[in-house]
Amino acid sequence: MSPQVLDQPKTTTLQDEEIEDAFPWQVIIFNDEVHTFDEVIFQIQKATGASLQAAFEITVEIHTQGRSICFEGSLTECERVANILREISLSVEVVPGGD
Repeated sequence: MSPQVLDQPKTTTLQDEEIEDAFPWQVIIFNDEVHTFDEVIFQIQKATGASLQAAFEITVEIHTQGRSICFEGSLTECERVANILREISLSVEVVPGGD
């Protein structure tokens, strides 16, 4: 009896566009003891287009919970938002979203 050759597992390579669209992405801002509420509120508004009230609520959550999701969208959009937040050295991270 001759040895049987097993099929090799198929591997797939995701293109950048497929990774970007695979799931929603999120921008998380972390609390620090450096920035004032006003600075964070203004920068959130600048980066996301959020209303004053929404930016204030995000800032309160950052202060009380230690972090907050401030934006959700495509990877490209999230990287753009994160870069604007980083202009004043806010600590931010772009992560895959999920339930």
